[in-house]
Amino acid sequence: MADVQREDWGALTIRLLGRTEIRHLAREIDFRPRKSFGQNFVHDANTVRRVVSASGVNRHDHVLEVGPGLGSLTLALLDRGAKVAAVEVDPVLARQLPITVADHSHSEINRLTVLNRDILTVTKADLAEEPTALVANLPYNIAVPALLHLLAEFPSIRTVMVMVQAEVAERLAAEPGGKDYGVPSVKVRFYGNVKRYGMVSPTVFWPIPRVYSGLVRIDRYETSPWPTDPQFRDRVFELIDIAFAQRRKTSRNAFAEWAGSGNESARRLLAASIDPSRRGETLSIADFVRLLQRSEESDEPRSKSRDEGSLRVM
Repeated sequence: MADVQREDWGALTIRLLGRTEIRHLAREIDFRPRKSFGQNFVHDANTVRRVVSASGVNRHDHVLEVGPGLGSLTLALLDRGAKVAAVEVDPVLARQLPITVADHSHSEINRLTVLNRDILTVTKADLAEEPTALVANLPYNIAVPALLHLLAEFPSIRTVMVMVQAEVAERLAAEPGGKDYGVPSVKVRFYGNVKRYGMVSPTVFWPIPRVYSGLVRIDRYETSPWPTDPQFRDRVFELIDIAFAQRRKTSRNAFAEWAGSGNESARRLLAASIDPSRRGETLSIADFVRLLQRSEESDEPRSKSRDEGSLRVM
């Protein structure tokens, strides 16, 4: 293990930020963290190294970093040799980040691009190069929307490593049937495999939050088991939303309106090898995809039959 650590971090060219330096930097720019932006900045070098190492990024990657804040994680990413496009919604922090990186490194600033934008509005057109990885410390209120937006907008992202509140981490990584399993759990699995990477203590942040954080990694499927076009994805996500809108209902009853009747709902579920008495919180992403595909397959002959009947009447 020591040999691996030396290989990854033994030849540091960048000075990482510590707690004292972060507070000093905040005073210099007269900055006060804002709760509305969920601003809690990690100041522990071991933690940022842990996050970056777990992400697996290297000099071949173009990393999209969300919410770089004062730059702790940004510096560690650059030290791995990666290019970084950092998206920061706070204009004060966005202006300061290149200055901090220049002060703590040598030519690494040439591998950094900073965008002062709301991450939910960022599109492919905003980046000069397609990102291959996403690494971020995401606040509670935007964690899931940001993840789903970026996974959909950037199919080039192969690996995601996020630090989120423990509650969100549990939801993302929950398995079917578990108490934390819900809409986010299913939708992220449309894109790839999800794995927990442990907890992060509140004491490594400034200001210190009241809750623990968790690390979650998502690896996009090398070959997707199902279609990934936006139209198909939206139809699958509609089924997921329907199933979890009424968690206590059986799947037969939950999908009755979508299918047209309870009997038709049961028929479609059985065609997809799903027991109609199962509840939505027990269904996997593969179950939702299969339900949609079997339903659309059975609808095609009916539509064709209706069209042929109309032609004969004419």
